[in-house]
Amino acid sequence: MKGYMSFVLHAHLPFIKHPEYDEFLEEDWYFEAAVETYLPLLGMMEHLRQDNVPFALNLVITPSLAAMMEDPHHKARLLRYLDKSLSLAEAEVRRNRDDPAFGPVSRFYLQRLGVLRDRYANRYHQDLIGAFRQAQDQGGLEIMTCAATHGFLPLLRQHPQSVYAQIDVGVREYERHFGRPPRGIWLPESAYFEGVENVLADHDIRYFIVDTHALRLATPAAVYDCYAPVFTPAGPAAFARDPESSKQVWSAKEGYPGDQWYRDFYRDIGFDRPFDYIRPYIQPTGLRKPTGLKYHRVTGDVPLDQKAPYDRGMAMQRAVEHAGNFVFNRTKQVEYLASSMGRKPLVVAPYDAELFGHWWFEGPDFLEQVFRKAASDQQVFEFITLSNYLRANDVQQQAVPAESSWGDKGYFDVWLNGENDYMIRHVLAMGRLMTRMANQWPDAQGLQRRALDQAARELLLAQSSDWPFLITTGTAKDYAKTRFKRHVIRFLKLASQLRSGTLDEGFIAFLEHRDSLFPDIDYMVFK
Repeated sequence: MKGYMSFVLHAHLPFIKHPEYDEFLEEDWYFEAAVETYLPLLGMMEHLRQDNVPFALNLVITPSLAAMMEDPHHKARLLRYLDKSLSLAEAEVRRNRDDPAFGPVSRFYLQRLGVLRDRYANRYHQDLIGAFRQAQDQGGLEIMTCAATHGFLPLLRQHPQSVYAQIDVGVREYERHFGRPPRGIWLPESAYFEGVENVLADHDIRYFIVDTHALRLATPAAVYDCYAPVFTPAGPAAFARDPESSKQVWSAKEGYPGDQWYRDFYRDIGFDRPFDYIRPYIQPTGLRKPTGLKYHRVTGDVPLDQKAPYDRGMAMQRAVEHAGNFVFNRTKQVEYLASSMGRKPLVVAPYDAELFGHWWFEGPDFLEQVFRKAASDQQVFEFITLSNYLRANDVQQQAVPAESSWGDKGYFDVWLNGENDYMIRHVLAMGRLMTRMANQWPDAQGLQRRALDQAARELLLAQSSDWPFLITTGTAKDYAKTRFKRHVIRFLKLASQLRSGTLDEGFIAFLEHRDSLFPDIDYMVFK
């Protein structure tokens, strides 16, 4: 073997829980990702193991996503989501039984959803965390952690206790879920600032991921560009994204997902079917929404109403062809790099996990075929997890990466701009107040302890990078603003009650039920 390759999939969603509503649109983000990405990825690994196909995959499961995976509220609603999807698929099979174009697609969805529902309910017993823990224990999968609520760490550095708390809670939650300490961490938004590696080293984190320019502009510049990690002065290694492999998969115009034969993401029967027919499967208010049943393919640059019918067989054929092309390109890339570097290069390909299955429906099938073809068709590179790479390659250049992120323009604009800059002022003020409260009541017990722990949860939730991101992109902007405001108000109300000694147990219990993540949190992490 002349080199290595490592896939890194970053699975993350903000913690969204609304038990006060029978259904809530933004909760569907988790259900859609579970059905279209997380369950198919587990299935992919099972298929590879059954056929003795070697694979190596790094997967980030962020603490806020893990909290939803284990919450009884989300477990019950995910099962209900699957049942409702199956009911709609059954209705669609009847509706399209004589349709030569859409009948096969309807039957495909019914069969697929039945398998996923059985796997989730009967094999995994509604325990996705347990399923991923078992997959890691079986080998081939390395799960990484992340900051507690995906807080944007470079903007929190003015309050170091917040940076420490985000990382500490993320590490402890990983240990609680997976029964071992994490080796690697995904810095939220791949955002690095000098000094964060010291906190990582304090928690025995061995590596993290940065974008390409973090090493190209490092001090000193990385000798091997993005094809070998650098050790930071504190110890943890920084691995950088390979732009070439990313572009082939990620690019909307040049990447594989834009192929005309793949399923179109945007056209969904939730918007196509007559209102009376689809009403049981959309919002109780009558607002239409995606159902996950999509009958058309990308087709090309044409309006939605001109999309051609989806052909599952052709889509799978293209996934096999694209996997072969991807493996071929990596072999040529590794051969070239190995000849010019004088050592084995490492190609790191990080992606949002939800690209595979949710946005690109055939993505998990593509990944499976990549592993199969890499194992059978070439002997140039091997897939490797990042911690195994460090074990095998323990001598690396030392450097300090440049401040950076993988957001638009490569720095911090997405999370700090004229639309959302008010958020960081509140978050920093709340962090300082949280530290004062932790110092003032270091040995709190009973109701006071519950109030302080809940205040820590509300602060972490307010620090999530998702809220400024959604505002910048214009996606669910109003929801993001409302969520941020609610966490600020809840935190300040708890702080006021703590100062006045008038704790309201009913209010605290209400928040513990609503914002129920991180059951073992200790407010003293902000000390």
